[in-house]
Amino acid sequence: MATKDNEIRIMAEPQMDPKVCSFHLDRQVYNGVVNCAGKEMAKGSPLLEALFDIDEVRQVMITGGTVTVAKANEEDWADMAKKVGTILREQVQSGKQLIDPDIKKNIPSNKELRAKVQEVIDEELNPGLASHGGGVDLIDVQGSTVFVSLSGGCQGCASAKTTMKHGIEQILRDRIPEITGIVDVTDHSSGDNPYY
Repeated sequence: MATKDNEIRIMAEPQMDPKVCSFHLDRQVYNGVVNCAGKEMAKGSPLLEALFDIDEVRQVMITGGTVTVAKANEEDWADMAKKVGTILREQVQSGKQLIDPDIKKNIPSNKELRAKVQEVIDEELNPGLASHGGGVDLIDVQGSTVFVSLSGGCQGCASAKTTMKHGIEQILRDRIPEITGIVDVTDHSSGDNPYY
């Protein structure tokens, strides 16, 4: 079946977290990465403003031709995916600039981001990990990417990947939406007290 040259193809890909779905377009939406956590940051960016007009939307991350949307509830994506798809098509077909070029001004500096991450580690993550004899350390912040290392009982633990993916990453991304990447730099084969 022939398609029109200007038809926009979108593939929805629900993620492991039932509140998150990625929408892959057949063209670039934004040259770079933007992680928007609310209507305030969305101001001046027509695509983000339109997506945040959907009540359930809590966060939108755009990288190249992929738009990842997080919503408030865990209900099936069927209805909401249609709404998001319609907005994506309308906005891209409009031909206007979709993202405000100054949107990065709303992103905190490395120093601010480092302080926020350290606060979440100290107040939320490490108290829970300490009950298992482990911990997480902030190693570095580069742009909006955070580098962490597991220590104590978490270092070398068979569940380290799960702890990182479904615990540490989820909490950091939820509390600090400006983060676009979290990298575990732990050497799980060495250390003072690695778990075997």
